[in-house]
Amino acid sequence: MAPRHTPTVRQRRFGTELRRLREAVGMSAPSAAERLGVDRTMISNIESGRFGISEERLRLLASIYECDNSELIDALAAMTGGRSKGWWNEYQGKIPTDFLDVAELEHYAAGLRTLQTAHIPGVFQTEDHARALFDLFVPALPRLEVELRVAHRLARHTVVASDPGVPYVGLIHEAALRLRTGGRQVAKAQLERLLEESERPNVSLLVVPFSAEGFPMAGDTMMYVSAASSRLDTVEVDSPIGAVFFDSPTQLANFGRRLDLVERVALNPSESRDLILEIAGEL
Repeated sequence: MAPRHTPTVRQRRFGTELRRLREAVGMSAPSAAERLGVDRTMISNIESGRFGISEERLRLLASIYECDNSELIDALAAMTGGRSKGWWNEYQGKIPTDFLDVAELEHYAAGLRTLQTAHIPGVFQTEDHARALFDLFVPALPRLEVELRVAHRLARHTVVASDPGVPYVGLIHEAALRLRTGGRQVAKAQLERLLEESERPNVSLLVVPFSAEGFPMAGDTMMYVSAASSRLDTVEVDSPIGAVFFDSPTQLANFGRRLDLVERVALNPSESRDLILEIAGEL
């Protein structure tokens, strides 16, 4: 099997969890390789995401590591084997790698929770809104890259629109709803799209109003990706240099608590729709 030159975040996440299982029993990589009957470098390559592994070998490794968490083992097994590519792979080498990582994480998610304080969630953005956002980049992006980024962003909508769609809880600050990105008409159409999307049975959009008294992560943009096993959850946070990913148990617990606290000060779904409708009516 040829090594992966640039493993994805999801592939590295798989390897990281195997490393944690190995370290939990105090076993060295060479010892694990010997028990598995492979070259001594194979384990480190698997743990770095550079090499894949079959489901059979994954379950054997889990046994070697004395792991009896069947939920985790099954979730890891679902990440093995196969060379099928997702729709996002057609953008490889054309747009930033972290865009592809986000799309892959969304595609395989068991649930999504997002927090947006200055932007509309990407999976719900209209074409005009997305294009207006990318046109604001400094220095300006080449026109072809803008169009590729817009097409990629629109394709991400399938994660909530497919049947069944991924359960999605979106926390959106009122400030993001009032920004007239692209002008009055584009902003109005974007809010109308949000109202439509909020009617999906798998989507819950919660607005954090200006009247809320402070909340954790104010000003941040983040996505909590739940996996089939909570041990495999991942958090993505936007930064000026691109997406940053977190997966340690402590980090996951802290991000989860922060989202819970934000949700407590947010309006309920019905009140949120009313506020979105009110803001749209002012445009």
